[in-house]
Amino acid sequence: MYPVATAVYLFDFRTVNHVSNAASHDLVWLNHASALEDIAEPWVAQQWRAALPVVVRRDVDDLARVPVGVRGMKREQRAAGWVQARNIVRSVTPEMLVEREALLCSPFVSQPPVQGAIALTLHRWPWSWGVTGSTGYALATEIPVLHAASDLDLLIRAPQPLDREALLEWQTRVAQLPCRADTQVETPYGAFALNEWLRDGRALLKTSRGARLTATPWHREE
Repeated sequence: MYPVATAVYLFDFRTVNHVSNAASHDLVWLNHASALEDIAEPWVAQQWRAALPVVVRRDVDDLARVPVGVRGMKREQRAAGWVQARNIVRSVTPEMLVEREALLCSPFVSQPPVQGAIALTLHRWPWSWGVTGSTGYALATEIPVLHAASDLDLLIRAPQPLDREALLEWQTRVAQLPCRADTQVETPYGAFALNEWLRDGRALLKTSRGARLTATPWHREE
């Protein structure tokens, strides 16, 4: 079972009253372990507890529940489940995890993925961005799930189309980071890999109802 960090967090975690706008990649904490619904994997009961966050994933359900994923101790241990919005008591977004002061004070500040995130904060970008994956989980919980060889998973929030030249500059800086890094761009209709978009002019858009190849990720497909 993961240890629960006892440090005082510098990040401005939100107490959640309404989570109808919970977005993919947000980390959320639940009010009790039984709040997790429709979990089949037996390891979850052994390793997960309500003091640990789950991550909001991309899916839809007829009961208007929030789709979440549970992280296990092993890389291959990932479980999909659902929670009622009323059972979410706290959340942190990927954007909250890239506050420069907090990154500099992180116990993982010497790790290449955190150094990479710090480097990106030195530039003022024309969009909101954040950190997801194992680096985001470690920053939010202080649980040591990342190491020197960990990837840096980045997320750009893009409710409107973004300037290509600015994205190329971002990608150039990302390529110079001291770790492998990948960027997902989140639009109102799904998320796509930035490197694929810049290379091919189209990308696989991951939506709540599956993936589709598109050249127009900011437009709803009828």
